[in-house]
Amino acid sequence: MSRLSILSVVPAIIALTCIAKPVHAQSWSAEQLEVWTFIQSQWDATMKKDMTWPDRMLHDRFLGWDNDVPAPRNKASTQKWSRYDMENSTTLVQELSPLGIVVVGNTAVAHYAYSVAAEDREGERSTTHGRYTDILLKDGNTWRFIAWHGGATSDEDDD
Repeated sequence: MSRLSILSVVPAIIALTCIAKPVHAQSWSAEQLEVWTFIQSQWDATMKKDMTWPDRMLHDRFLGWDNDVPAPRNKASTQKWSRYDMENSTTLVQELSPLGIVVVGNTAVAHYAYSVAAEDREGERSTTHGRYTDILLKDGNTWRFIAWHGGATSDEDDD
């Protein structure tokens, strides 16, 4: 997809996210539930230190930007840093709270909050809270992340 094509999709995605309302499991469509299940499976794979998740779950043209990094990361960079993070810390507890999911055709936008308690190599524990917006494309029968943005809501750990 050319840069011009991507730029033409951005206003539509922004418009979709502006009309998104908080969703509750009781009122989710089958598509919203499918997207949320996929997002949770990515977080679970990370918690289990499954180093294959980026190859399985990221679109080849993925570009995501976490709050704590200086620039967006592509799929290869995300794979490298995910491996590093998994080797140097362990997630002890995590909780995801969906705020809104919009699905239009083969595109989904999901907003959610998270809390994570982790332990580093030295045994230091920390808890962080934050939020993400994930953009996914359905590739055949499988959702894949095409982009995301978010992370911790502050530089300070809450512990």
